[in-house]
Amino acid sequence: MANKKKKENTIKLSIIVSVTLSIAIIIAILYFTIDADTVEKLKTVKIRYEFFILAALLNVLYWILWAARLKVLANAIDPDVKITLWDSTKIVITNLFLAGITPSMAGGEPIRIYLLNKKGMSIGSSTAAVLGERLVDAIFILFVVPFAIFVYKDEAGVQFLSTGLWIGIFVFVLAIILFLYAIIRPEKTKSFLIYLNKKFSRFSKKKESKGKVIKKIGKEVDNFHNSMTCFVGKRKKPFLIASILTVLFWSTGFMIPSMILLGLGLEPYFIQSYAAQILLLVIIMMPTTPGSAGVAELSIAGLYGVLVGGSIIGVFIILYRFITYHMNLIAGAIFQYRIFNSVASFSMDMIKKGEIETNNSCK
Repeated sequence: MANKKKKENTIKLSIIVSVTLSIAIIIAILYFTIDADTVEKLKTVKIRYEFFILAALLNVLYWILWAARLKVLANAIDPDVKITLWDSTKIVITNLFLAGITPSMAGGEPIRIYLLNKKGMSIGSSTAAVLGERLVDAIFILFVVPFAIFVYKDEAGVQFLSTGLWIGIFVFVLAIILFLYAIIRPEKTKSFLIYLNKKFSRFSKKKESKGKVIKKIGKEVDNFHNSMTCFVGKRKKPFLIASILTVLFWSTGFMIPSMILLGLGLEPYFIQSYAAQILLLVIIMMPTTPGSAGVAELSIAGLYGVLVGGSIIGVFIILYRFITYHMNLIAGAIFQYRIFNSVASFSMDMIKKGEIETNNSCK
């Protein structure tokens, strides 16, 4: 009970830190950017509120396209468990909350694995579906990063972001290498995971027998390996569909800033904004602050400040972060509360307790 209370307090602290840091950075940006020119521009331009509404609707469409991709991957890996679009939509929206209060964009993956498992998929198959998402994401981003670098290569104002960008690219490449290694060398992967468990188990208060741990690791690595070889081998059509949905859903999300700019009476900068979103995505995927709060706002200021100017950038960041971060956090909290009766009750232990003895199959 005490351990559960401690975990809930940790999540509550993450919520407070992420929201507070985000708001604090926005206030600081407003303080240093709002001037007489800002007020004058807002008075003279015609604010188009319909574009703000369209930006919010694009964010909802982004969720649905993401859910469609998860549905395709999950059903391809385990055809015996039928995941509906509504099932995957609930899973995606629920994961937005945890992703918004944990460092890096991958923070919501455990909850997606858990909820897929609750629908009847094995932990290994659920993990394969979620990591399959990350694989197609990584392929997409690595293809479009050169385009983004080309667009921004001459912008002196964003040179300070280059270090974060290259670190992000390195992390992506490393993740793909490890992912492929787990597929090609499952036995070595088992040995490596058993070695890590042995090293880190000394810090854990919960002790499990060595035989039980080895059996569990072996079972889930086999499930993961079988699922992924099925996915990239026999299920090429779902992989292609998932890849198309990946391009669609990221491109939908990348359109949101342009709609906000149009709402503010500014040029949409479609190409430059698309490139900026790619660079931003690579930067915020690194585990820095909860929900990348602070890092995201400063990166947006650097990337879009060279397009729209310093006087209006603060207003743009407020609108952008509300739609793409705070709106996600609110929707995710609502769905998580409906599923778990709390916004602070999910933990990795629930994945272990909720494990279903289901053998993966590729038919």
